[in-house]
Amino acid sequence: MDGFNVLFLCTGNSARSILAEAYLNARGRGGFTGYSAGSHPTGKVNPFALEILARNRIETSNLRSKSWDEFARPGAPRMHFVFTVCDQAAGEVCPVWPGQPVTAHWGVDDPARVEGVDADKRKAFMRAFTVLSTRINLFLNLPLGKLDRLVLKNKLDEIGRSGAGEKAR
Repeated sequence: MDGFNVLFLCTGNSARSILAEAYLNARGRGGFTGYSAGSHPTGKVNPFALEILARNRIETSNLRSKSWDEFARPGAPRMHFVFTVCDQAAGEVCPVWPGQPVTAHWGVDDPARVEGVDADKRKAFMRAFTVLSTRINLFLNLPLGKLDRLVLKNKLDEIGRSGAGEKAR
């Protein structure tokens, strides 16, 4: 196997799932390819998400808000892992994913919903980015080839609970 494909799902695909996709692609050491999508994509990437990624020297030119339907079609990349990163997406009916990927819920408060001055919004995006990057780093350090599916699922669920006390508000 060349590498693992990972899909991060959210509702709008403008903030959290975008942050996760970009971070995984930057840190995945070639063994992982990150993708993101939404059940109801906004059609644009949140400018605060782009700002925080740029500040962290993470490539943003290929990022776009898109529907999860793109990844359920014939010919789409086969997903090995699917992570929901918002509470709404976890409760929604997801398309059938070919190849039975391992799934987990890694809920993060939505920084795009924070109101107020730009400094408050930037702070919320930084919190979301910190939680997601920490979880992705934990994921990247798992001995994926040595864990059976059930143990792996339990480890991924555990990662999804890490940083849960972090609030984006």
